Amino acid sequence: MTQPPARDRLMAVATALFYAEGIHAVGIDRIIAGAGVAKATFYHHFASKDELVRGYLVEEYQRQRNALEAVHRAAAGPREALLGIFELLVDNAAHPRFRGCPFTNAAAEYPDPDHPVRRTIADYRSWNRGLFRDLLAASAHPDPDGTATILMAIRDGIVVGGALDDPAALPLQVRATVTRLTDPGRAGAVPIV
Repeated sequence: MTQPPARDRLMAVATALFYAEGIHAVGIDRIIAGAGVAKATFYHHFASKDELVRGYLVEEYQRQRNALEAVHRAAAGPREALLGIFELLVDNAAHPRFRGCPFTNAAAEYPDPDHPVRRTIADYRSWNRGLFRDLLAASAHPDPDGTATILMAIRDGIVVGGALDDPAALPLQVRATVTRLTDPGRAGAVPIV
C-alpha cells in the first residue's frame, strides 16, 4: 500500500495531536516523527509550526463548512437547517472523544487577535455567523444579525461545555432555545435584544 504524501501525513498527525493534547503541548519533532518524514521535509511544506497550525485550522474550517452545508442542503427550509446544525453540534459534543471546538481551543492558545492563527479563527467564525444570519434572513426573521450573534453564543456554549452538565438534557434544551430564537412569532418566544 502506498503511503499518503508527506504533507498529508504531517497534517493527519498534527490534527490528531493538536486536537487531543493542545497545540502548544505538541512539538514539531513529535509531529515529524509521527509522520515519518525528515525535518527538511516538514520545512519544505510549512515555514513554521504556526503555519502548520493555520493549515490544520483551514482544513478543519473546510471540513466543518462541508458538514454544515450538507445539513443545510438536506433541510426542508432555513429554520429546519438551523435546527439540524444545532442538532449536529449537540451530537458532536456528546461524542466520547469530543475535546471542544478546534477554533475555540486554538484561540485560547493564541490570544493575540492580530496573529495569523487568530485571523484564521476569525474568518471561520465570520463565515459561521454569516451562515446563521443568511438562514435567518431566508426565513424572514425580523432580526437576522442580532439573532445570529445570539446563536453564535449558544454554539460556543455547546462546543465548550455541552457535555459538562447533563448531556441527555442538552438536545431538548438546545432545540427549544433555537426554536424560540428562530421563530419569534411563536407564543412565549424570547424577545430578541
